[in-house]
Amino acid sequence: MAVLPSVAVVILNWNGRSFLEKFLPSVCSSTYGNLQLYVADNASTDDSVAFVRAHFPEVKIIQNPANDGFAGGYNMALQHVKADIYVLLNQDVEVEPGWIEPVVAQMMADDSIAACQPKLRFYDKKTEFEYAGAAGGWMDILGYTFCRGRILYTTEEDKGQYDDAQDIFWATGAALFIRSACFHEVNGFDADFFAHMEEVDLCWRLKRAGYRICYCPESVVYHVGGGSLPQGNPRKLYLNFRNNLMMLWKNLHPADRWIILFQRFFLDLLAAVKSLVAGKPKDMQAIFRAYRDYARWRTKYQFSKDRLPQKRLLEMTGVFHGIMIWRYYFLNRKTFGTLEK
Repeated sequence: MAVLPSVAVVILNWNGRSFLEKFLPSVCSSTYGNLQLYVADNASTDDSVAFVRAHFPEVKIIQNPANDGFAGGYNMALQHVKADIYVLLNQDVEVEPGWIEPVVAQMMADDSIAACQPKLRFYDKKTEFEYAGAAGGWMDILGYTFCRGRILYTTEEDKGQYDDAQDIFWATGAALFIRSACFHEVNGFDADFFAHMEEVDLCWRLKRAGYRICYCPESVVYHVGGGSLPQGNPRKLYLNFRNNLMMLWKNLHPADRWIILFQRFFLDLLAAVKSLVAGKPKDMQAIFRAYRDYARWRTKYQFSKDRLPQKRLLEMTGVFHGIMIWRYYFLNRKTFGTLEK
C-alpha cells in the first residue's frame, strides 16, 4: 500500500484502570505507520482518565457523559474520531506490535470487506482460542451464535486448524476492524442492545447491505474476557437472550422470521427449565425477563427505520445449515470441525 489508510484504535473504558495499566502499553507499542490511539471513557468513577493522561500522553481521551454501554458508548465516541478504519478494542486485550498491518492489508485488498477480526486467543492460556471471537463468528439456522474454535463453552487449542482467511458471519467486538464509512452507512451499533450481540447485529446489517465480514489469522491478540460481566452472570445471560431475539426480529427475512422465532421460543423455554432443574433459578428468571423486555421492545420498534435489503439467512456466508445446539448436546459434536459430520 503506497499510502497507508488512517487507523484509529478506540478502547472503550469503564472503571478499567487495572486493565489499562496492564494492556495499554502493548497497544502503544503498535508499529502501524498511520495510527491514532483513543480511550473513550464511559463516565468512569475510578481514576482511569487521570491515569491515562499522566502515563500515556500520546493517547487521546474522549469522555462520554454517561455509561450507555458498549453500543451507545461507541456510537457517541466515534462521532469524534476521524479515520479510514476504526479498531474497536476491548480494554482487556493484549496485542503484539505488528497486529494491525495484516488485517489492514486484507481489508484494503478488497473494497467489499467492511469488517474483519484477528485471531483471538485466551490471555491466561495463550495456545487456546478465546470465547468472545476465537477464529471468527458463525450463526446457525436458528440464530444461535458460535465461533470457529469455540462452540458454546467449549474452546479448542489453536493447532493451526483455522489458519485460513475466510468470510465469516460476524466479527468479534473485542477487536473489531471496521471501515468508518461502512459503520456510519448502517448507522453504527443499535443502542437498544446496550451490550452483547451488538457486533453480530451490526455485521448482519453490513452483510444485508452487500458487504463482506472476514477473519485474518495472521494477526493474533490475547483477550482476558469477562472484564465487565463474567460468564455465568445472570445479567449477561439476560442481555444475550434479549438481544439475540431483538436481532432476529430485525434482520430475518419475513418469510423466515416467525418459523425461526417459534422454534426459538420452545428451545429457550427448555433452557429456562434446565436452569431451574440445575438449581439456578436466577438464570431462569433472566431468560423470562429477556422475553418480557423483548416483547416491550417489539411494541416500539419500527421496521421503517431499517431500509436495508432483506436477505434470507441461508443465502449468507458464515451460516451453518443445521441446529448447533442439537449437534452439541445430543450428538456430542463439541468442535467446529465435527459439526457437519
